[in-house]
This record gives sequence, structure tokens and C-alpha cells, in this order.
Amino acid sequence: MVAQNYLAASRHLLGQSRKELARGDVRQASEKGWGAAAQIVKSVAEHRGWEHRSHAALFNAVSLLVSETGDAEIRRLFHVASALHVNFYEDWDNAVNVASGLDDVEQFVDKLELLATAA
Repeated sequence: MVAQNYLAASRHLLGQSRKELARGDVRQASEKGWGAAAQIVKSVAEHRGWEHRSHAALFNAVSLLVSETGDAEIRRLFHVASALHVNFYEDWDNAVNVASGLDDVEQFVDKLELLATAA
């Protein structure tokens, strides 16, 4: 049940990120994109019984997923999401780059959703 809640939150935040970007709020779009990525990692980690209550634990879970699946793109996409998180604080990126980053986060969420719901 908890894993499903994280999954639902991930999809909700991804939708919110697009709305924030459309409103011109690049910082909030960035943070919602990060949130979507973090929540889907939490969903997969919860499903597998892995720790997920810190940034370090999220990065470790991503590393475990790369080892498990052999899909190094998971790591790259998560790093894009992490850059969006930094942008929330630093406000250094523009709408075009953030939109591209959100596309990557959507791809990340799609990939991990399959892992979060796998038995």
C-alpha cells in the first residue's frame, strides 16, 4: 500500500511540474520534477524493502536498481532529476532546459513504474 502511495504521488507531481512550467514557474517545475523522481524511487525501494528516507538512500537505491537491471540510463536520468532539485535552490536554469529535464524525469518514472509494480 505504501509503495502504491509513492507511485501515485510520483505521477501527481509529474503532472504538477508540467502545470508549473506552463505558468512560467521554472523553480517550482524543477522541484516537482525532482519530487516525482524521488517518489518513484521510494516506491521501488519500499516494494523491495530498501531504505529510502534520505537523499543518500535514494541514490543508493538507484545504484542497486542499475546493478539489478543492467540499465545505466536509470542513473543518468536520476542525475537529471537531481539537477532539477538543485535548480529549485539556485534558479540557474531556463524553461527550455527544465522542460527537457522533465521529459527525462517522465522517462525515468515510466521505467521505474514497471519495476515498482513487478512482483
